[in-house]
Amino acid sequence: MVTFVPREPVVHALRDEWATLDALVSGFDDDEWAAPSVLPGWSVADIIAHITGTEWSLTGREMAATRDVAALPHVHNPIGELNERWLDYYRERTRDDLMADFRDVTAQRLTALDGMTEQQWDAAGFTPAGTDSYGRFMRIRVFDCWVHEVDIRDSLGLGAPDDPLPATCTRKEMVASLPFIIGKKAKVPAGSAVTVDFTGIAPRAVHIAVEDRAAVVPELDGPADVTLRVDLADYARLIGGRTTADEATVQIEGDTALGERIVASLHYMI
Repeated sequence: MVTFVPREPVVHALRDEWATLDALVSGFDDDEWAAPSVLPGWSVADIIAHITGTEWSLTGREMAATRDVAALPHVHNPIGELNERWLDYYRERTRDDLMADFRDVTAQRLTALDGMTEQQWDAAGFTPAGTDSYGRFMRIRVFDCWVHEVDIRDSLGLGAPDDPLPATCTRKEMVASLPFIIGKKAKVPAGSAVTVDFTGIAPRAVHIAVEDRAAVVPELDGPADVTLRVDLADYARLIGGRTTADEATVQIEGDTALGERIVASLHYMI
């Protein structure tokens, strides 16, 4: 089943998020730029290199391996190996080189996205979440970049992101994974109802009903068995398994044991 995602809000969110990242890191001094990040083995600069390399890959550019990175403890799959190849490439280049490439490739990508037909945007193909529309893939790109903005800010104690457009797009992608988390990972029993109340920059209460399978629904027939109330940035930390993640940031109302089981199942990003 293909997810049809409106193009304009996603492209605008990408544009905003990339501009935010550019402005954020351009203000760093050299020590901040080179500081260790909350991601194992990566510096703050490496996060920008990762985003840049991913976007280059989407233009068709490839990066050859210069060493065997598969054995690194934070590398778990071929995508992780690709990420490390791009990091190795940019570690041999200057900060100015990396930022010039970041601006170049994101400009190219925005031009390409603006020029796509609706058929191309809606066409099914590879995404990190399995086969789905290209639009879904680009929504995942907003999600990924926004989570990495949280990583950068957490690495330097800079607080949470403050642009609601990419945050809202990110929340929509997070919502798409909730049936998997609740139905498959947490194994919430049939007949249950769960509400996840996202707070902070992009607030929204999301309802999940579990019957034969879990599904997001507009509203519940009755009260939820459990409500989880969590700030969007805290949720990003939890699903990413970040070192800054803290399960205690989730307020649980209703069935405490069920809520704790869901919270313990939130980590799914590799």
